[in-house]
Formats: sequence, C-alpha cells, structure tokens
Amino acid sequence: MSPAEEQRSLPLPERWPRASKFALSACAAAVAELVTFPLDLTKTRLQIQGEAAVRGDGAAAGQAGPYRGMLRTAAGIAQEEGVRKLWQGATPAVYRHIVYTGVRMVTYEHLRDSVLGRAEGESFPLWKAVVGGMSAGAIGQFFASPTDLVKVQMQMEGKRKLEGKPLRFRGVHHAFLKILSEGGVRALWAGWVPNVQRAALVNMGDLTTYDSVKHFLLLNTTLVDNSVTHSVSSACSGLVAAVLGTPADVVKTRIMNQPRDKQGRGLLYKSSTDCLIQTVQGEGFMSLYKGFIPTWMRMAPWSLVFWLTYEQIRRMCGVTSF
Repeated sequence: MSPAEEQRSLPLPERWPRASKFALSACAAAVAELVTFPLDLTKTRLQIQGEAAVRGDGAAAGQAGPYRGMLRTAAGIAQEEGVRKLWQGATPAVYRHIVYTGVRMVTYEHLRDSVLGRAEGESFPLWKAVVGGMSAGAIGQFFASPTDLVKVQMQMEGKRKLEGKPLRFRGVHHAFLKILSEGGVRALWAGWVPNVQRAALVNMGDLTTYDSVKHFLLLNTTLVDNSVTHSVSSACSGLVAAVLGTPADVVKTRIMNQPRDKQGRGLLYKSSTDCLIQTVQGEGFMSLYKGFIPTWMRMAPWSLVFWLTYEQIRRMCGVTSF
C-alpha cells in the first residue's frame, strides 16, 4: 500500500486532527449554548439596566429599572414578550460558538501540546496553562467578535419593542448586512477590545481551570478519566470563569449595545476604559458584577454540558481525551 493510500485509509480524526477537533468542539458548544441561552439573555438585560444614570437621562435616571434580579427578569421577559423571546439571539449565539469555541479549543491544544510542551502523564505548570488559556480565548474571540456583536444587539430587540422604539433588525443576516452597510467592516468589530479582554479572562478561568483540575485529580487522586472527573473539573472552571469574566462582560455588553454615529464611533463611551470608569462612577464598583448570578448559573451548566458532551464525543470518534 502506497503512503497516499495508507493516509486515505486512516480514520478521519487521524487524517484531519485539527479540523475534527474543531467540528467536535463546535457541536458540543452548540448543544450547551441552546440549553443555557435563556440565562445569557437574562444576564444581558441585567447588565444594560442602570445605563440611564450613566448617560444622565434626567427622567429615566430617576426611575427604577423594569426588572430586579435574575428570576424576575426572566419572568418579565416571558410574560411581556413571550417565552420564545428567551431564545432571541440564539442563532447568532450558536454561530458565535461554532467559531469561538472551535478556534479556542484547537488553539489551546496546539499551544499546550506543541508550543508549551506538556509531557504525557506529567503535571502541566499553571503558568503555562494560564498563557495557553488566555491566548486561545483571545484569538478565538477576535474571530468570533462580529457574531457576538449581532447576538448582543438582537437580544435587546424585545426591550426596544416594549419601549415603543422601532426594531433595528429583521433577522441575523439582516443585522450583519445593516451593521456592515452603516459602519463598514470595522463596525462588525465594535467592542472587540473588551470582548477579547473578557475572553482571555474567561478562558483563564475555563480552559486553564478545567485542564489543571482534571489532570491534578488524575495524577493525585484515585479518580479516573470519566464523567465524575469531568463534572468536578467543569464545576470549578465555571465558577472561576464567572468571577474573572463578569466585569469585562458588563463593559463589553454596554459598548456593543451603545448607539453609534455614521463613522461607527460610540456615542456613550470612547473606549472600554471610559465605559469602565463611567460605570463605576455612576453606579458603583459592584455594578461591574451586574448579572453575576445568571452569568455563574449559566457558566456552570454550560461548562458541565459542554465538557461532558465534548469528552464523550471525542471518545466516541476515537479522539484522545482532552
């Protein structure tokens, strides 16, 4: 058998390892995203509340927000806009995770195994895991930033309708085209800096924590590489990711949702730093943790569903465990 024939006879994961891992991680992420998406919508609405005070809109600034707390926010959306609106923006969110999760997972494994040189069966230094996790998250999010922008803006459409404002988009593709026509290609990457900053922090919590906890348990306890180990590791990663990523997530959401001029420049915030300062000055430091509970309550099940699904899909397809 010639080398070319031998290559063609190999299973697909061995012939195209990175493409296969990209596809498998994208599938697992899509499942996790659809299951936990209502919590993401709730988090986004909570993070936008209070902006009237920051903008100094006199009458609006003195009024209480329409929702208080995660459960009342979710119930309010379901009652006032309909249960289906809890999944408004889910399509671009799935698109985003196909790109974001696929790129970050492939990038992290490449950095970990080839660049940073993790030895099989040995502990992986924490600093290397941090470097790999932050780099992979930043790279993945940069490529996925346009889909994240569309997701955030579509999640706010239901609120605009209740406020009597005209809807901006008819659907996902119309949103992409409208943003592109009004602000050019650059507008699709509006808010990419805080977006990438958030992704780096979240992945330092998610990828780094999951990988470090999992291999610590395998090397130092009697646990084996199974669903129990994956569940414990994912629970830790979800909590750390929420703590590290929520402040950057609040800034990212507000910058992406702000109105823009014809040149694509924000009318409320000049930069992520300006948004951070205005938010803290206008609403206090803890405003950076608006939506923390739904963020954590989403990241915890998201991590659990994703990692369990991803590890099982890898095993079923003959790919080694993460």
